[in-house]
Amino acid sequence: MKSGQSFILMGVSSTGKTSIGSEVARRLGIKLIDGDDLHPRANILKMAQGQPLNDQDRFPWLERINDAAFSLEQKNEIGIIVCSALKKQYRDHIRQGNQKVRFIHLHGPFELILERMKKRQGHFMKTEMLKSQFETLEIPQADEPDVTRIDISGSFEDVVALCEQAILSL
Repeated sequence: MKSGQSFILMGVSSTGKTSIGSEVARRLGIKLIDGDDLHPRANILKMAQGQPLNDQDRFPWLERINDAAFSLEQKNEIGIIVCSALKKQYRDHIRQGNQKVRFIHLHGPFELILERMKKRQGHFMKTEMLKSQFETLEIPQADEPDVTRIDISGSFEDVVALCEQAILSL
């Protein structure tokens, strides 16, 4: 873990990004930034009406995530930023001008994530939206060496420990 580093905790909905990110940040004493809090007003209103965001809608949001990573780097702080970052172009946008960004991809089989999603209290995600996220997901390949993959099939504690290990080793 180096000062100024940001870790983008990415993956489809219900992989545990926020809960795992919160626990890892607490244990390591680093910042946590929830990417959902960085959506501009227009996106919030659109989502509140049940309308999916398109790539054009996401651009200002990705810019804010990029800026948050830049801020961490400039202030020599370390933090986790929770963001789905489903497409390579989104991850590339977050990387622009940021030298110390790393991605941690939380992944697992659709059935497991769907089962966990159904157990969540007060979450609006529907099965069709999860299918859409899986269809949109561009799994990081070898040309993205700054991505660490973490399988979420284990217990919450196991996944937190794997994420901690990944962050401490980078």
